[in-house]
Amino acid sequence: MITTEAPAPPTLPLARRIAGVGLATASGVAVAVQSRINGELGVRLADGIAAAVVSFGVGLLVLLVLVPATPGGRRGLAALRAALADGSLRPWQCLGGACGAILVATQGLTIGTLGVAVFTVAVVAGQSGSSLLVDRAGIGPTGRQAVTPNRLVGAVLTVLAVLLAVGDRLADPGTLGLALLPLVAGLGIAWQQAVNGRVRVAAGSALAATLVNFAVGTVALLAAFAVEVAVRGRPGGGFPAEPWLYLGGPIGIVFIAIAAAVVRFTGVLLLGLATIAGQVVGAVLLDLVLPTAASHPGVTTLLGAALTLVAVLIAALGPPPRRKAGPPPDTSG
Repeated sequence: MITTEAPAPPTLPLARRIAGVGLATASGVAVAVQSRINGELGVRLADGIAAAVVSFGVGLLVLLVLVPATPGGRRGLAALRAALADGSLRPWQCLGGACGAILVATQGLTIGTLGVAVFTVAVVAGQSGSSLLVDRAGIGPTGRQAVTPNRLVGAVLTVLAVLLAVGDRLADPGTLGLALLPLVAGLGIAWQQAVNGRVRVAAGSALAATLVNFAVGTVALLAAFAVEVAVRGRPGGGFPAEPWLYLGGPIGIVFIAIAAAVVRFTGVLLLGLATIAGQVVGAVLLDLVLPTAASHPGVTTLLGAALTLVAVLIAALGPPPRRKAGPPPDTSG
């Protein structure tokens, strides 16, 4: 995700900043691995929504054990209840997990056809574009942020990167249409992270905020799955025996934990840049080193991934955006 805050202060020890960037990049690679896992699980179950339910459900079960078992998690849940009761946190701000559910569902629905690289480039394009609107609207905890030329150019370039990445598939309208699904999922990620940021502030606990995210996402996916079963019947596949196909949810938890741990060393801007870089590079490497029947990245896909990195660099390395005049939107009700 492209963020709006300035890089970490130069007074932070250089070694810690380097270590933080390395961990953030590794977490981005983990997101690409999660996409491959959920995509394969969707193929095995013959149902992308069912795969998303399994992924979110496993993550939720882990959090339901972990959060109450930690003092910080218990304090965070109590703080969330108090914030909702006094109106400082609105119920709609707790719905970010619904966007995460859409993202995970698109992993299972499209990666079997698109491959991880094209999927990731489309998601990043959606993220960068929607982040401009989210910043300008002041949905996140930092309030309204002005749109800078660098971020605008970066958003346009990422859309061009998607067109380039799927350029060799333009003759297949069905495949091109599938690429729109992760693009739309990416549009929701900026809003998800903005409202989840408000939940983290209210709870004072990343674990408690993560639990809310997974709970909302699981409920949304279960509702979608129920409708799908009523209309189309039960999935035609079966649960695979390989344990690694059930690690998508726990990987999502680890990604959030890494971000919370290293942001004090890297700053939010550098964290976002490193994460996206790891995600794009990891996706391309997966398609090259561990190819599937669908993952056959050609020259245009590789160029699209490279252009995505250039766009992120342009958007992230420009001057930090200024706050717009006036207070952030009133969310207290």
